[in-house]
Amino acid sequence: MGLTQALAAVGAAGAILFVLVFTVDGWTRPNYDPVRQPVSALACGARGWVQTANFLVCGSMIAVGGAGLTQVSWVLGVSIIVFGVGLILSGLFPMDAMRGYPPGTPDTTPATFSRRHQWHDHAGAVVFFTIPVMPAVAVFTTAFSAEMRGASAIVVVLAVVLVSRFATAWENDEPRAGLWQRAALALIMVWLVVVCANVAQ
Repeated sequence: MGLTQALAAVGAAGAILFVLVFTVDGWTRPNYDPVRQPVSALACGARGWVQTANFLVCGSMIAVGGAGLTQVSWVLGVSIIVFGVGLILSGLFPMDAMRGYPPGTPDTTPATFSRRHQWHDHAGAVVFFTIPVMPAVAVFTTAFSAEMRGASAIVVVLAVVLVSRFATAWENDEPRAGLWQRAALALIMVWLVVVCANVAQ
C-alpha cells in the first residue's frame, strides 16, 4: 500500500470511528436525548472528554485522509482537510451548556454566549458548509468513475436538504434537531468512507 492509499485508509477509519463514538456515547449518556440534543452537547458534562477526544482524534484522521486525496484531486483533498479542521476546532472550543443539558441546565437558549461558544459556532459553520461542498467537488473529479460521481451528486442533494433542515430545527429548538444533525453527519461520513476506501484499494 502506497502513502496515498494509507492516508485515505486513515481518513475512512476516522469517519467510521466518529459516528460510532457519538452514537454509542449519546445512547448511553444519562439524561441525554440524542434525538433533540446535538452531537456537540456530548462535550459538556462529566463525560465531555469523550466527545472532545472524538472531535480531535477523528477530525485529525479525516484531515489526514484529505491530505491523501489531494493526490487524486487537490480541490477535493483540501475541502476534506477543511472539514476535518472544522471538527478539530469544534473540540477545542466546546459549546455552552443549554437546553436542558447537562442535567440541571435551564431548558432554554441563553441570551448571551461565551466567546468559546462563539468560536464553536464558527467551527460548526465550517463543518456544515463543507458537508455538501465535498461531494459537489467529487462530482467534477474526473479521476472517479461515473458511478462515483453520480452517487456524489445524489449525496449533494441529500446533504443540502439535511443540513438545511438541521439549521432550521436548531434555530427553532425543535424536538428532532439532534436527529437531523446526526442524519447529515452520518450521510457525509458514509460518503467519506466510500471515497477513501475507493482510493485506498
